[in-house]
Amino acid sequence: MAARRLCPGWLALCILGALMLLPGPILMEMDLDNAPEAYFPEDAPAVIADDRVRAAFPQDQVIVALLRGDDIYEAEWLERLDAASREMERLGPVERVLSVTQADHIVPTEDGFSVETLVDASELDARSADEWRERVLGDRFAPDLLAGSGGDTLALVVRPHPMDNSLQRLELEDSLRDTLTSHGLDDRLAGIAGHVALDVAQLRAMLTGTALFVPATTLIGLIVIGFLFRRWLAVGIAAVTVGGVVNGALVALVLMGAPYTLITSIVPPLLSALTIAMLVHLFTAASHQARRGVNGPERAQRALDAIRRPVFYMGITTVVALLTLTLSPIRPVAAFGLVSAVGILLAVLLVLYVVPGILARWDRRDWHQGAGGHTINRVTRALSALAIRRAGWVVAITLLILAAGLPQIRHVMVETDLYAFFKEDHPVIQATREVETSLSGVMPLEVVFDTGEYDGATDPALLADLKSLQDRLDARPEVDFSLSLADMVEEMHWAFNEGDPDYRALPDSAPLISQYLFVYDGRDLHDVVDRDLQQTRILMNLNIHGARELNLFMDDVRDAVRSEVGDDAVEYWDLAGMGRLFADQETLLIQGQLRSLIAVVILMSALMLLFWRSFTAAGITMIPNLAPIAAIFSVMGILGIWLDMATALVASVAVGIAVDDTVHTYHQFRKHRLAGSSTVAALARTYRRSGRAVTATTLILCAQFLILGLSDFLPLVAFGLLTALGLVAAWLFDLLLLPALLTLWARRQERRA
Repeated sequence: MAARRLCPGWLALCILGALMLLPGPILMEMDLDNAPEAYFPEDAPAVIADDRVRAAFPQDQVIVALLRGDDIYEAEWLERLDAASREMERLGPVERVLSVTQADHIVPTEDGFSVETLVDASELDARSADEWRERVLGDRFAPDLLAGSGGDTLALVVRPHPMDNSLQRLELEDSLRDTLTSHGLDDRLAGIAGHVALDVAQLRAMLTGTALFVPATTLIGLIVIGFLFRRWLAVGIAAVTVGGVVNGALVALVLMGAPYTLITSIVPPLLSALTIAMLVHLFTAASHQARRGVNGPERAQRALDAIRRPVFYMGITTVVALLTLTLSPIRPVAAFGLVSAVGILLAVLLVLYVVPGILARWDRRDWHQGAGGHTINRVTRALSALAIRRAGWVVAITLLILAAGLPQIRHVMVETDLYAFFKEDHPVIQATREVETSLSGVMPLEVVFDTGEYDGATDPALLADLKSLQDRLDARPEVDFSLSLADMVEEMHWAFNEGDPDYRALPDSAPLISQYLFVYDGRDLHDVVDRDLQQTRILMNLNIHGARELNLFMDDVRDAVRSEVGDDAVEYWDLAGMGRLFADQETLLIQGQLRSLIAVVILMSALMLLFWRSFTAAGITMIPNLAPIAAIFSVMGILGIWLDMATALVASVAVGIAVDDTVHTYHQFRKHRLAGSSTVAALARTYRRSGRAVTATTLILCAQFLILGLSDFLPLVAFGLLTALGLVAAWLFDLLLLPALLTLWARRQERRA
């Protein structure tokens, strides 16, 4: 009768098969997007500021191709550069291509000034290579933007229209490379950089990580299961269950409308590890029943009865820990928490209601404990015995270690630097170094001003103030290049007055400035002023990348604006661009980390109290659950590991995983105590059975997370290593500190009695 409560074997196989096969068409609709905009809530100040700017001005996300050669100014190469520029500009996603053959050049004329092309591709034979080099480097705006001051580098800068996802950016980079190759410029290519190239590099790292590490983590788990249980049935069940759980979670991601980002790409290996860990508990229980001589459906039923409640508790606690990440204002972090929680719920349902049906139908052989199982048993028994016999010493040494480690948490630094996500030898890092050495920094930042009235940007007093502000910012070492409306007006005024150097200054007549802007017939003007001459901006290329440095610099910029321009000089001003977006990530990270940590501690404590109905038991079992947080942040402080997008996930994930073993262990201990065993006997029986499962799951999880340390993508490395560290800390606390605390608690109760 009991066996009939299990899912029929054929139905169980159909469910797992459906989870493996049916999600395919839905997963094809997945949005691959790791652009910075995907990380921010739509109501974030940086997003609002950027949206307002983009309504009037072009994008600041570009892709830069750096071309190098001593003969780069020869007519042959300039002609190829022009052909490549024109071909790229014909592409639909491209709004503008900037190169020396496409840039404006203001020159004096007899009746005023004219706007020529800096390098006219139709008249390349009119000048020698040295003369073209002299003309380009003598231009006010091209050096450090489109041409290296050394005279041997030129840039082709592609500025796209707003793009929907990272795949479109990948297609743009591929088109750029193909275009350069088709025009014979590939052997002159020194590198491709810029934020579009950075996003593409992250996309490739994300896809490579998914393709390599999801199978790798699953394979490691399967190998360990085979090593522990010596059953192909167990290996096969684990393989299809992991596939079903990962597919189901990714379907949830698609249905949520959330993109697949670097953060959510961690979901598959995480769910693979946790699903296998749950299955280990079921297989351990089945193995135990097999050694007792139980066969057939009854074996599966008894194994399920033994693990149903602890696995349910484990699922609930892990889901709650992951759901605390939804409190983060960073959208991929919140999506990671929600989708991972969905995956854990699915794993619990499969382990408790589907997999036992397969065991009941096809598990007919004995379960043989491998050599690895004997080793694990010896380790767990030795540690738990030490904790029971030397409980006081174990607690004292633990307190000393915590006293030494916890103060290091104050050294943890919040920082986000997307360029630090890659190793120094990565192509995008090498290309970025080349561009920043030959031209200027790749981090754009804008100071935007809205005068609130038509022609308001032609006010001479305002332009003078903006020029003073720009000069002050140019003096900063962080600024490699800047451009403003004041620069262009000065150049027009100089050219209008026959190139007299004394006139390279701002005129004091608003009508004259308006006339200059009306006469200007080039393409570059509206990069710095809108067509109503109401809004204007100062563009900067910065050589800094980290959020902390950007925030410090932006604070100084705000002070400079208030000092040089004043809050009342215009209707509105603000900072915008990629620099602002990256800088604001620091604030969002701190907010999200504090919210999730506070929530996970409160909710875990509440669940422990709900499970055990005892404040003392809840307090004792919370200590091992907090071990990962203490260990992870202490090590981060000691080693100088940043709190960034990836490491911000670690604490909640590690706590959610660690609490599983604590719940499993204490549940077994409590069960033996309620059956009449003494504290020592209950602990001995608990660790004889549960200790093996706890150690095996920790071994599997650590092996799976440590494999991430082989990645070339540094956030994935940090996530894997820190999570493994947290799990080892939780395992030690479960096997040493938890039995020691329970022993001391029992002794205190005995003394009171």
